[in-house]
Amino acid sequence: MSYEDKDLIAQARAYADEVWEDVVQDIDFLVQVQSVEDKPHASAGKPFGPGPREALDRALQIANRLGLECHDCNGYVGYADLEGKSKAYIATIAHSDIVPLGDGWTVEPLRVTRKDGYLLGRGVLDDKGPLVLSLYAAHFFVRKLREDAEKLPYTLRCIVGTNEETGMEDVEYYLKSFPEPVFCFTPDAVFPLICGEKGRFFAEVSSPTVRGDDARIVELEGGMVANAVPGSAQAIVRASLASLAPCEGIQIESAGSDAKSELVKIRAIGKGGHASMPEGTTNAIGLLVEYLVDKSLCNDEERAFLAFVQTLMADTAGEALGIAAQDDVFDPLTCVGGTLRTKRDGGLVRFVQTMDVRYPKSTSGDNILAQITRVAKRNGCSVDKSDNMHPFYMDPESSEVQTLLGTYNQMTGRNDRAITIGGGTYARHFARAVAFGPDNMDEDKPSWVGMEHGPDEGVSEQSLKQALAIYIVSLARLMRLSPLPCK
Repeated sequence: MSYEDKDLIAQARAYADEVWEDVVQDIDFLVQVQSVEDKPHASAGKPFGPGPREALDRALQIANRLGLECHDCNGYVGYADLEGKSKAYIATIAHSDIVPLGDGWTVEPLRVTRKDGYLLGRGVLDDKGPLVLSLYAAHFFVRKLREDAEKLPYTLRCIVGTNEETGMEDVEYYLKSFPEPVFCFTPDAVFPLICGEKGRFFAEVSSPTVRGDDARIVELEGGMVANAVPGSAQAIVRASLASLAPCEGIQIESAGSDAKSELVKIRAIGKGGHASMPEGTTNAIGLLVEYLVDKSLCNDEERAFLAFVQTLMADTAGEALGIAAQDDVFDPLTCVGGTLRTKRDGGLVRFVQTMDVRYPKSTSGDNILAQITRVAKRNGCSVDKSDNMHPFYMDPESSEVQTLLGTYNQMTGRNDRAITIGGGTYARHFARAVAFGPDNMDEDKPSWVGMEHGPDEGVSEQSLKQALAIYIVSLARLMRLSPLPCK
């Protein structure tokens, strides 16, 4: 390691210590916004609703204060530049939108709570905390420019997304409007470095329709978003309250009555989490459906649909559905049921279950759709594919990947290799991009620290502070790579 790099690393770490309290305050400033997609209230300049718009405004406000040149792209996305010697640019991309808050929080989800070295709050890890880190990493170079008047070889751009958690329409809009970066990383995952992401298949499975008058099940509701394991679900059924009893994970209460029968509300409580990492979660929809079937709280048409959901919930590897797959690059396929809804059309009722499948390169969205359709038809159900994205993979031996990975290993004393994941990040939309931290998978977190997309979402301050220093050194080294493949 050269003396220059020793000096750079020392400066990056000193800077992270110096600005840390400001970083935490700015994370809290963003966390206060409930920036969940709200398309019913979309308008000009607010394509994903008022929450994502406000979060974008706040992120650009922070960037402007840190000395970056800010641009708002009609509310879809924003970016903040530090102009370099070349118009070709190296970028970071993070997002300011969040998944719905959900149940089970023990702290205020829309504020940052500091507890025993951890930050808790919706978005502290995914992805408002890392977004703030990217802006402060750029600010380090703003200060360097003021000190030595030497521009970076490439322009440095911090892209702020607003729709990552749902449709990623923001990055699609951006790439239609602007040239690609010569290289990009997103601080929206885990260290050491993610060079590949599984394919993502989403579908909706609909029950046979039944007449509302004949239904035993009046209402089925579960989950908040399709890409998360639901922590709660509920049903309203025509049944006698006295005939039912609560059990582990199941709560029972009266829901009044209608013209035909007494009504009972059945609520299932599971353990939520990210759909790409279902290990350790408990799907509340699965608990609810098992109870309904076990107590025969359904007619024949409803039972057929519930039987399909039982097959879906039997495992998270897709084995019961016949779609399990693995290969030499990615971990095995994961399959999760995300949301369950009741839809009415006049006097007819049907139930719709969403599916989130993350698959390796040894299978395809077409294969998955064909097999799910076969299973669904046996139960009188129909399948609609809502989205499919192919697996993404960047050569781990590329100079950009080796630069980032080498910096991480040097600054942590580790010797890790690039990995692949089931989650989907912005990286898959770019020709040359990866996901790079800031979470540390093998960190021994207290049990009260929640995972991303779950209650009490949390991340250690030390890991974020270390990531800030790593990002600074990584960006400085990327700037030295010459030539990068300019678009």
